[in-house]
Amino acid sequence: MSVHVHGQCEASVLDGVLFFPVTPFTSEDSVDLPILSEHVRRGVAAGAGGVFVACGTGEFHALEPREYADIVRTAVAAAAGRVPVFAGAGGSLPLARQFARAAAEAGADGLLLMPHYLVQAPPAGLVAYVTQVTAATELPVIVYQRGGARFDVASALDVARLPRVVGFKDGLGDLDQLSRIVTAVRAETAASGKDFQFFNGMPTAECTVPAYRGIGVELYSSAVFCFAPEISLAFHRAVTAGDDKAVQRLLAGFFHPLVALRERTPGYAVALVKAAVRQSGLDVGGVRPPLTDPTPGHLAELARIVEAGRAVVAAEATR
Repeated sequence: MSVHVHGQCEASVLDGVLFFPVTPFTSEDSVDLPILSEHVRRGVAAGAGGVFVACGTGEFHALEPREYADIVRTAVAAAAGRVPVFAGAGGSLPLARQFARAAAEAGADGLLLMPHYLVQAPPAGLVAYVTQVTAATELPVIVYQRGGARFDVASALDVARLPRVVGFKDGLGDLDQLSRIVTAVRAETAASGKDFQFFNGMPTAECTVPAYRGIGVELYSSAVFCFAPEISLAFHRAVTAGDDKAVQRLLAGFFHPLVALRERTPGYAVALVKAAVRQSGLDVGGVRPPLTDPTPGHLAELARIVEAGRAVVAAEATR
């Protein structure tokens, strides 16, 4: 994937563990930019392959444009050109274009185009939406299929043909449909010579990594990297090395229990991650409504799950 050079980072493809930082808030509910800078700096130092700021884990849905611009600018400065920085964009068409322009002005290397709001849209409408957003920016764009943004093979091909669209991220989990999209798009982009990448964007994506890899989708979002990069990296090493037994031990000992806790309350895919970052020693504050922070009992369970995950990693290191 050709990455736009905006005075920051130049890279041909995204690779490795992709880091989706949380957005820290102060007790007065403003964005805590110094804490965000430290969060991004730590993630890059830990070995992230790319930073995706103000996306799902970063509560894009809860940000206003001025906050967003400050967040992207802060993340770009903290990454310091060591890895690409992609920023979320989306929502209503006028706002999506505004976010896209703001991300470019703040120095981002690319965009993750999040789903539009509320309405169910036909494939032709999705193609028109992506076309108009990408026309507002020179940045490369990864299109995120999730919620009401559901592409069929024909519309996925249409957006893949757009000059600035360089990737497709799936958060639906319909592997039958996705396999057909991957096969069709890869055939066309291979013929044209266009660099194009696919991403697993399911919540706690590690749980579905083996299945997605089975249809040729190897890149994935890692929210766990926010608070336990050693667990995230251990899983990535195991899965890329084909160490299926280590993958299963990490899934059983950490990721599956985390998902079981996540499923108890809507919004915990973000709230638990943010709570775990706080438990790791970085005061990123709570989530904004309509999300809610975990209960004390769930926080205690979360701490036990993370401790168990670190124990699995330590045991793997001695094998």
